[in-house]
Amino acid sequence: MKSADIRRKFIDYFRAPPRSHQEVPSSSLVPADDPTLLFTNAGMVQFKRVFQGLERRDYARAVTCQKCVRAGGKHNDLEQVGHTARHHTFFEMLGNFSFGDYFKKEAIEYAWEWVTSSQWLGIDPDRLYVTVHHSDDEARKLWRQITGISEARIFGLGDKDNFWQMADTGPAGPNTELNVDLRPKNERGKGELTTDEFVRLNEEGKQLEIWNLVFMQYDLQPDGSRKNLPKPSVDTGAGLERIASVMQNVPSNFDTDLFQPIIAQAVEIVGRPYDRGPSGAPYRVLADHARAVAFLLADGVYPSNEGRGYVLRRILRRAVRHAWLLGRREPTLAPLTRSVTGAMGDVYPELGSKEQHIERVTRAEEERFLETIEGGLTRMEELRHQPVISGDDAFKLYDTYGFPLDLTQMIAAEHGHTVDVEGFEQALGQQRRRSRAARKAAAAGGGEGRQRGGEWVELKKKGKQKWIGYEATKAETEPIAFRQTGDQLELILEENPFYAESGGQVSDTGVVQGDGWELTVAGVEKVDGRNAVVGTFGETFEPTPALAQVNEARRRNIERNHTATHLVHAALRKILGPHVRQAGSVVAPERLRFDFSHPGPIKRDQLGVIEAEVNAHVWENLPIETRQMAYKDAVAAGAMALFGEKYGDVVRVVDVPGVSLELCGGTHVGSTGQIALFRFTHETGAAAGVRRIEALTGPTAYRYALEQQGRLSEAAGLLKTQPEHLARRIEAMLEENRKLERRVQELLKSGGGTRETGNVERIGDVELYIDESELDDRGQIAAIMDGFRAKHKRAISVLFIKGERAGIHVAVTDDLVSKGIKAGDIANAIASTTGGKGGGRPHFASAGVGDATKLGEARARTPDIVRELASSR
Repeated sequence: MKSADIRRKFIDYFRAPPRSHQEVPSSSLVPADDPTLLFTNAGMVQFKRVFQGLERRDYARAVTCQKCVRAGGKHNDLEQVGHTARHHTFFEMLGNFSFGDYFKKEAIEYAWEWVTSSQWLGIDPDRLYVTVHHSDDEARKLWRQITGISEARIFGLGDKDNFWQMADTGPAGPNTELNVDLRPKNERGKGELTTDEFVRLNEEGKQLEIWNLVFMQYDLQPDGSRKNLPKPSVDTGAGLERIASVMQNVPSNFDTDLFQPIIAQAVEIVGRPYDRGPSGAPYRVLADHARAVAFLLADGVYPSNEGRGYVLRRILRRAVRHAWLLGRREPTLAPLTRSVTGAMGDVYPELGSKEQHIERVTRAEEERFLETIEGGLTRMEELRHQPVISGDDAFKLYDTYGFPLDLTQMIAAEHGHTVDVEGFEQALGQQRRRSRAARKAAAAGGGEGRQRGGEWVELKKKGKQKWIGYEATKAETEPIAFRQTGDQLELILEENPFYAESGGQVSDTGVVQGDGWELTVAGVEKVDGRNAVVGTFGETFEPTPALAQVNEARRRNIERNHTATHLVHAALRKILGPHVRQAGSVVAPERLRFDFSHPGPIKRDQLGVIEAEVNAHVWENLPIETRQMAYKDAVAAGAMALFGEKYGDVVRVVDVPGVSLELCGGTHVGSTGQIALFRFTHETGAAAGVRRIEALTGPTAYRYALEQQGRLSEAAGLLKTQPEHLARRIEAMLEENRKLERRVQELLKSGGGTRETGNVERIGDVELYIDESELDDRGQIAAIMDGFRAKHKRAISVLFIKGERAGIHVAVTDDLVSKGIKAGDIANAIASTTGGKGGGRPHFASAGVGDATKLGEARARTPDIVRELASSR
């Protein structure tokens, strides 16, 4: 039975009356409402909030075929992939779910019927075994009553094998598993096994679990006790790959029709046969990883050095290494992703719509790693005599050669060695701390964020600071604490309107003015959970009530730029694709900078469309709405949350209705119209797979437009035309220049304009031309030499170039080359008299000059050098 038939039969069975389950499409591999979870790793992930009672659906029964990835975090199968029959990074999980509807009885009935009925899978009941939780007498009894399976085929196991819980608290319950005996019929006997024998056969791969039924009946309490859920639920998971191996009677998932076409394509690309034994592991890795890479890229994950993107990069680089073991020195995974699309695109249409993107990004990542892998493998070979690879060496492999830690561990393990993981983490942590310190120092300009000494003077023992910066830029307030170190004064204000740098937005500046004193605020620092304004203060500070005033014009420009980053993020995702994810930002008064995941440069016309999209929303004058929400509710509503960021239970949501919804603590304009104008200024690469745009808004963008217009008018004036005709005028000049260049080349090749007067000496029947020039264009020099060779026979030309790019160029006619006289030998011999060296083709060669003051000496010795080389041939 083909895997496509198994998938379809499962959905059809549960959709059909009287079971009547709602077919729900697979959710994305990127969990929609849980940024703390790396990837969707089970069918129930998209229903988590339903099981927790936080969300209601208009159905109580569901059936899915869920795409899953286990390659990072707690659930990580990456290292085993390719070396075992069942481990995968990407897999499909068939599942049926009951949300407070049916429970154990129906779940067991459905599972048994679908597995054993000839209408569906038709697996012989004599091959089936069941596990239950040792305390779940109800499930054990139901299996006996419903299926007639003997007591000897039901095994009660402990919490490790047969109890499931979502977390330390919340929904949990016992589970039951359906297993298939893979042994030949003559080895099965009567099917009577002890528990120890059953466990051993599972470990040996002769008993295979194909379906897990979880009965959510408890609510785990913080004190460890269990309360019964008011509406028990069912969550099941059946691995498609495992079932396919049973139905196709093959010993490994990799032998099924889900993998064999990809392996066959890999064999065709590599040109080596596939071995189903240990030596075939690289092919199995390529087939598995091609699936994971294709699906992750289709769901918007992009290779990077953090979070989900880093896991994807690890998968890609592990595949490159295995292709390397097969002798490949060029991208291999990229063409395999097309095989994945061909095999699964009908079921998952996102593969087809993203096919070119998937292949392009995969190829770029492979090419990038291929540039460094050889150096890394050479370094690993140098380290292979060390029983433990040090943390510093492992970090160098990561930092210099792009080797993820697990790749280093895998290669080390192949030689029976280990890696100092703790030392690696320490080295990585030190690098990250250095990077953060450098960023802070750059942002602070040498002032803000510095470590200062001195004691804090607390003016109000129970004084609490209140942040009022969202509502006001001015406040009558008073200091509740201060610290004065030299000429630097830090104040903690009771009512504080000054924003402290966070989330890419720079700190406010302004003035705090008290009775007889004034502090010009140069920055704001975070000190023990409070914000301190900082500035230079040359006198002894005596605190009084004060007026705090943020530089309002500066703040307004910051707000324009911050709201614009939200608009540009939304526009980038709309036009370039959902793979775009924020990778860093700077929101300053004079500009904004936004880093984001994307494989390559943005085309000019695309950049224009993005800029137009942002400005369209600006001119719509949309209101900016901000509100406090429970974190889970905000994410469920679609708010963008950055993976790896830590958020509290309550978050601030910034909403541009219909355009953007993000978790953000920064300050923003009241409506998009206040941005006035948005203009891109730069688009460059920031890191591997990360692009960077810089842009201006408001008055700054207007001034930029005026400056650009001024430069345009100036250029048009220089070329004696109008600005609107400037492009046409430049095109005409370029064409005229190309014609002149062609004419110059023709003249040089024909000898026109060149001198052959220099020194001309006869060495036997060979003419030697020696001359000097100040040409520095190698193309023109080559043209002169080609012209010389075309006009002469039995001749040698030596041309000395003076100036900053001093050099020696030699041409030899073809009749002398055939006699063994080579231009490279002559150029190298002459150059050696100056301490230089060179070489080239037999008929034309060039050499660098070591000491330019010795050019005269080299020229004088040239006839003797040529005479000696010519006579030796």
